Amino acid sequence: MDTALKDRIREKCRTLDIPLVGFAGTCRWEKPLFEPWVPPEFQPASIFPETKSVIVIGLPVSLPVLETTPSIWYHEHYRTVNTLLDQYAYRIALVLTKWGFPSVSIPRDAYGSIAVLRKNPVAFFSHRHAAFLAGLGNFGTNNVLLTPEYGPRVRFASIFTAADIPQDPLCSDDLCIRCMQCVECCPVQALTEGTYPESLTDKSACSARSEELASRYISPCGLCIRVCPVGEDRVQFSRENTRRYQEGRPEFERDHRAWSHVQKYGGL
Repeated sequence: MDTALKDRIREKCRTLDIPLVGFAGTCRWEKPLFEPWVPPEFQPASIFPETKSVIVIGLPVSLPVLETTPSIWYHEHYRTVNTLLDQYAYRIALVLTKWGFPSVSIPRDAYGSIAVLRKNPVAFFSHRHAAFLAGLGNFGTNNVLLTPEYGPRVRFASIFTAADIPQDPLCSDDLCIRCMQCVECCPVQALTEGTYPESLTDKSACSARSEELASRYISPCGLCIRVCPVGEDRVQFSRENTRRYQEGRPEFERDHRAWSHVQKYGGL
């Protein structure tokens, strides 16, 4: 196990202003921790056989921007985060290969479009499971990964490397508080009150919603991650009170006016 290499990678992430980075060995995919589990063909060693370790990086989605969803502002912000993730993952894989450890980056989405996803709602690799196995968080009722720092408001990308890097411990705290605000706010009832993985997102309904928003240039939806009360970012932005997202709250009228203004422009 190369502890010094792990330190070098963390330092590289610090220089790139990447706030979240975690490490998992491929062995963690081999023993199911719950069912349904990641099928063998979707595991790192099946995709890049040289893989010994997976490095997962995460960038936050800014909560004040997300609050305007669906909007052109969140649409462009989401694209920016995705672009940075792809670039950073590529650069980390490049430098690892230069250091003598063959490495490849995995794109943050790994599907062509929402239309493609509706026909086949599975990407060739799951970054959220990778982030879970790299100790960055655990799953919430809305089926996405919750982190202590940003709740579900994080995007992930992964790097497969031939380097044998010490793993990070799994996140032991159950971060989801089962408040069901994500279930209640979903406009297409794609979520249920069960816990993951017994209760899974209705992918068909969720992707249909995303496709409709994409046709208006204001995708993605993001309502379920907007209302989630988990995450230190709520304290940073003074957003601890999630009642601000309810209609008819006079104490938050100024916020609703601001969101409404943004939503009126830049999309269809």
